[in-house]
Amino acid sequence: MTDPQRAGELSERLSAVRQRIDQAVQASGRTDKPQLIVVTKYFPASDLRILAALGVTDMGESRDQEAAVKAQELADLGVRWHFIGQLQSNKARSVVCYAHAVHSVDRVPLVAALGKALANRRTAPAPDADSTDPATSLACFVQVDLSTGDSRAATISGHQRGGAAPSDVVDLGRLVDATEGLSLAGVMAVAPLGRDPSVAFGELAKISATLSREFPAATGISAGMSGDLEAAVAAGATHLRIGSQVLGERPPLR
Repeated sequence: MTDPQRAGELSERLSAVRQRIDQAVQASGRTDKPQLIVVTKYFPASDLRILAALGVTDMGESRDQEAAVKAQELADLGVRWHFIGQLQSNKARSVVCYAHAVHSVDRVPLVAALGKALANRRTAPAPDADSTDPATSLACFVQVDLSTGDSRAATISGHQRGGAAPSDVVDLGRLVDATEGLSLAGVMAVAPLGRDPSVAFGELAKISATLSREFPAATGISAGMSGDLEAAVAAGATHLRIGSQVLGERPPLR
């Protein structure tokens, strides 16, 4: 049963975020609008059902053990699931069962694991009636580590977020493109701690341009969170990953 008070709260929060995005798009002079991915990790399935009723079509999760359960429980919603967190290769088999896209592809072994998992799923026996159909393609964003100098030092000291070096992005993209079942969607990054997000996302846009010169379809730029979405939109982000501004503070972990 839907909690009317929570539904009203989420409606107001979502409307405010959509307004921020519209204003950022207008301020940037863009004519296209980036895709909103609501980051739903740690929040209950009841909240996700409310969001779907409010028109949210894309949801982001960063823990496979949580995402897999939600995807199965909420299969009737028809939303697209985006895996946005650091992904261990041994979780690839599970993630390809529900994910529309993985935004954190940052190393060769992970590309191989995703390709193998997807191939195995396509050739597996027909799923049970209660299961989702096997995925035929998985969109992959190459995650880029934009940290330098002080921000890199902060990352090393305990804030590791993953990501390939900018100089490795094209080679990793080639590997994704050459792996059957994987589709190279573009690049992804998190603004490093201590760096101006406008500068960081500007660098990401240049990396994206380099990648798309070789792979014209890989124009996606997954960037921007609750605190820096305006900078991401100005830099050309095509996908925004927004969590707390829509859902509020994370509930206590159990």
